[in-house]
Amino acid sequence: MRQYRQLVQDVMKNGIDSDDRTGVGTKSVFGRQVRFDLSKGFPLLTLKRTYWRGVLIELLWLMRGETNVKFLQDRGVHIWDEWADENGDLGPVYGEQWRNWETVRPKEPSEIEKDMKERGKCDIFAIDQLYDAIKTIKTNPNSRRIIVNAWNAGVVNQMALPPCHSMFQFYVRDGKLSCQLYQRSADLFLGVPFNIASYSCLVHLIANDAGLEPGEFIHTFGDLHLYKNHLPQCREMLKRKYFKLPKLEVNLAKDDLMYFIDHKCHKMSWEDIQKVINLKGYRSHPAIKGEVAV
Repeated sequence: MRQYRQLVQDVMKNGIDSDDRTGVGTKSVFGRQVRFDLSKGFPLLTLKRTYWRGVLIELLWLMRGETNVKFLQDRGVHIWDEWADENGDLGPVYGEQWRNWETVRPKEPSEIEKDMKERGKCDIFAIDQLYDAIKTIKTNPNSRRIIVNAWNAGVVNQMALPPCHSMFQFYVRDGKLSCQLYQRSADLFLGVPFNIASYSCLVHLIANDAGLEPGEFIHTFGDLHLYKNHLPQCREMLKRKYFKLPKLEVNLAKDDLMYFIDHKCHKMSWEDIQKVINLKGYRSHPAIKGEVAV
């Protein structure tokens, strides 16, 4: 994970002192990119213990289109608790946009003129972006439009937290599936190791479903920052050496992913989920705690 270490060193050296929404303060840079060849191992950070249960359970939660924290809490994951309301709801966050993006389309062609000129009335439709992306990967892999977007400007103000990892695009060539993520805001110490693992896992899951090999995960950042109360932990982490990367094994049949996501995983315990998506050989240094800026 040399690239992650280099990002931390870059921000510590070149980051500009910045105020932020949380009041904690950051050191911040703008516009960085790292690339991970997933054939060389699964990029789960080894310089400190990374919360794999949280990574995987949250990813399944996102893929299911969930916006209430109950699915997470039932499996011992509490990473969204601070933002949820008294009923556990978060508003139309990531999962809603991935699986149920509301859009407006005209009525049938014969009624377009009438609707637009006389009443301007339109029907409401929802787009399952994730399903459409997976279908396109299988049926039109050369497409340059395999994109899932979480930044829905019309409803951002209804979200408990606007999407940080805001859009991603898939690319299929030579039998390999790659993904590039654009992240508008990135907490380098706590969030970024989590995000790298989450999207790398997503590539593995979809590649397996489509009969492809995992290619690259490319992570592109807008505002990349370290909170000032994480700087001592970063100095400690940078003294550590790497361990060998683990492997990820997906035990799902081809074309079975969405059935697993929509109809099976919500009935499964964490122990059962691990049998389906199996992380093998993860060895790391101990965890280093850091306070989440809310």
